Amino acid sequence: MAQLSSEHTSEDMEVDGRLLLFGGPYSNAQATAALLDKARELGLGPDRVLCTGDLIAYCGDPQATVDMIRAFGCPIVMGNCEESLANDFDDCGCGFTPGSTCSLLSRQWFEFSRAQVDDDAKKWMARLPRQISVRLGDHRFLAVHGAVDSINHMVFPHSPDTEIADQFAVLDPVYGGVLGGHSGLPFARVVDGKLWVNSGSAGMPANDGTPRVWYALLELDKDGAVTVQLCPLDYDHQGASARMRQVGLTNGYADCLESGLWPSLDVLPEADKAATGQALAPHRLVWPQAPSTPVQTGRDGHATAGLSG
Repeated sequence: MAQLSSEHTSEDMEVDGRLLLFGGPYSNAQATAALLDKARELGLGPDRVLCTGDLIAYCGDPQATVDMIRAFGCPIVMGNCEESLANDFDDCGCGFTPGSTCSLLSRQWFEFSRAQVDDDAKKWMARLPRQISVRLGDHRFLAVHGAVDSINHMVFPHSPDTEIADQFAVLDPVYGGVLGGHSGLPFARVVDGKLWVNSGSAGMPANDGTPRVWYALLELDKDGAVTVQLCPLDYDHQGASARMRQVGLTNGYADCLESGLWPSLDVLPEADKAATGQALAPHRLVWPQAPSTPVQTGRDGHATAGLSG
């Protein structure tokens, strides 16, 4: 099949007051329904909700998940899974090391998704933008799937400051930061004065020993600063796990939906591996900080810019 390129590489989005950010629904229809219900509960329509891609992946309802999010109508950044399905690639394009456990485990769910997702959805995926410019008050952010320079570059809570600084170095200076996804773990960090937010995955636990999934809320405060909240979400994880087993997806991720523990840690930095099974608390960060606000530092010395539980 000939490669399909995205019709456009970027879109613009202006948000009034508050934005719900989520990524990685991962074919989890139960979690996706709960996430969209949460948006409605918060009074946030599709013009104030943004998805950072990978609508399909590990779980048992790829077509239903795509249909649900398309019907909701929020802006969506193309993820590597959408790129791979749209172009009929042989693998998910996640960036896993060839021969690694993550790479081997991905074969089953990707082939399942490729067979399940219809041609109309694949053509729609090919038209998704690779970047979305988001204006929130006086602040502008670039929404991407993985990183600024690559759709499948994984940025983690404990990625080195230098790695994030390198991404900011190729970011247009009009942007105050990046809204990303792909790596599946929620975090908010400030490096060189710029903000990086990853909402975590809305379809798979955060390897913290709980079945919860995650999303983020960004909101302007009265002084024009942005408050970032990283929020857990409970949903029918047992139903989602049962659905995976029903359709024959039994390679470890069905168990993960119940245990909250990833079946492989190949992709994680050592500090993030060490956090396996440690339940995450909701976090809140205010950016930019007032000069008098102390910057808290994690055990590895990475600045977390006032991140608190």
